[in-house]
This record gives sequence, C-alpha cells and structure tokens, in this order.
Amino acid sequence: MQAEKKCEIIIKALDSKKGLDIKLIKVSEITALTEYFVIATGTSSTQVKALAEEAEFQLSQAGVEPHHIEGKSTGWILLDYGDVVVHVLNEQSRSFYDLEHLWADGEQLDITGIIGE
Repeated sequence: MQAEKKCEIIIKALDSKKGLDIKLIKVSEITALTEYFVIATGTSSTQVKALAEEAEFQLSQAGVEPHHIEGKSTGWILLDYGDVVVHVLNEQSRSFYDLEHLWADGEQLDITGIIGE
C-alpha cells in the first residue's frame, strides 16, 4: 500500500476518535527514516491509547501491520509503519517534545480534504 493511502487511513481513524491538532508532515526530503509523520494529540491517557489503537485497527483492516510499536503505557505512543510513523501524544508530551518544530524543515501538508470527507 502506498504511503499516502496509509496516511489517509490513519488521519481518518484519528479524526473519528476526536484526535486533536492532527498534522501530516512529509519528511522524506530531510531524513531516510521515513516518508511521513502523522502527529495527533489525545486529551487523556485513555484517549491517546484509543487513538493509537484505532489507527492500528484501521490499517490492519486494510492488510497493513506495524513494524514496531513503542510507548503503549506512556503519554506518547509511536506506531512505525516504515514509510509512515504515527505519533499520538498527550497534551503535555506534545507541548514538551514539539515535534512540529523539531521537524520544521519537513513539509506540513494540508489534510482538510481528508478530514472533510
């Protein structure tokens, strides 16, 4: 499955569970680690877990399994799909780590067409 389609599935899953401040950053031009980062905030540890689980479930339904998962019991869950890495953070972790600033050289993409569908 193409990375862009994975991103679309992830973003819709995060939006369906009321994820906040969802961002899609294309980082393929600045790192060999991955092509895209999807970042979202949950308002509680329960919601952070629910957001990550929904993204994982929706991709699994499409036949895509994560290479690796980190932080299932923390305020920052990372789902690694190779060409797409999903970061689901609580508000405090999102503010502290400020991934958008850290990866500011990446291209932040407009997702209103994905969420608006």
